[in-house]
Amino acid sequence: MILLLGASGYIGQAFTAELSRRKIAFAPLSRREVDYSRFEVLLKFLHEHRPAFVINAAGYIGKPNVDACENAKAETLLGNVALPVTIAHACLEAGVPWGHVSTGCIYNGAKIHDDAGNWRLELELNKPEVRELSLRSPERFKGYTEDEVPNFSFRHPPCSFHNGTKVLAEEAIAGVGQVYIWRLRIPFDEIDSPRNALTKLQKYPTVYENLNSFSHRGDFVRACLDLWERRAAFGIYNVTNPGAISTRQIVEKIGRILKPGRAFEFFSDDAQFYTTGVKAPRSNCILDTTKVLAAGVQMRTVDEAFEAALTNWKVASA
Repeated sequence: MILLLGASGYIGQAFTAELSRRKIAFAPLSRREVDYSRFEVLLKFLHEHRPAFVINAAGYIGKPNVDACENAKAETLLGNVALPVTIAHACLEAGVPWGHVSTGCIYNGAKIHDDAGNWRLELELNKPEVRELSLRSPERFKGYTEDEVPNFSFRHPPCSFHNGTKVLAEEAIAGVGQVYIWRLRIPFDEIDSPRNALTKLQKYPTVYENLNSFSHRGDFVRACLDLWERRAAFGIYNVTNPGAISTRQIVEKIGRILKPGRAFEFFSDDAQFYTTGVKAPRSNCILDTTKVLAAGVQMRTVDEAFEAALTNWKVASA
């Protein structure tokens, strides 16, 4: 039996669907039933029920987005740092392996192979020349690997409070027992939802142009479970659809596949975006997926995943 924490959340719901599809026995545990944020309570539950694996899809992200975490710092610390640390040590004590949903939004930028033949770090992926190069020569871009120190964190500001706490959690739980740290990055899929990046883009009056890695929600949970079922080495994995895609490329797909003729307005620059768009700093980055693919996990490219999501788009019922 697999114990699933955070089953009611956006990613937890996807784990529920995939575990059910695979006919894997699992127990979605609510904090109303058992307050698993308390070490002794969770440890007692683990000893009594002996799950084969624990999935932590719980955390605090804020509503409607991470900007809310800037004003709810205590809740963010409890949900994103204290909770995974509690789970890590309870699983260690009980001898239960587990997986933790983290984020890839702890980096900024990507590495670019320049004309001199060197790899250089580029932090501003929204430069017109960078976007043009990504379209012309995507092979000249390389993402961050799991071994590289996050550069969008409290130790390397500026960062959002939410993402800073996610880095703290990774630092605190890495190597504590048998743990997978799965990095999710800007989730989307074909199902209309307030947490879906495609839903958000369609509702924004003005959109922010940048280049990023993304995770199709279904592909993400399938990859996470594949790592466990294959008994891949424990550790950190960037679980994103291989490749990168710009906001402009995504909205062009929306206009071609889903909403013909829809025109999108773009913020003129970062200054306008942060003045009128959001409060907390946003991460824009590319992640390297070599490790997860080398483990034998198959994932569609980010372009294929977006094409399929838009082609099979399901509007939420009223």
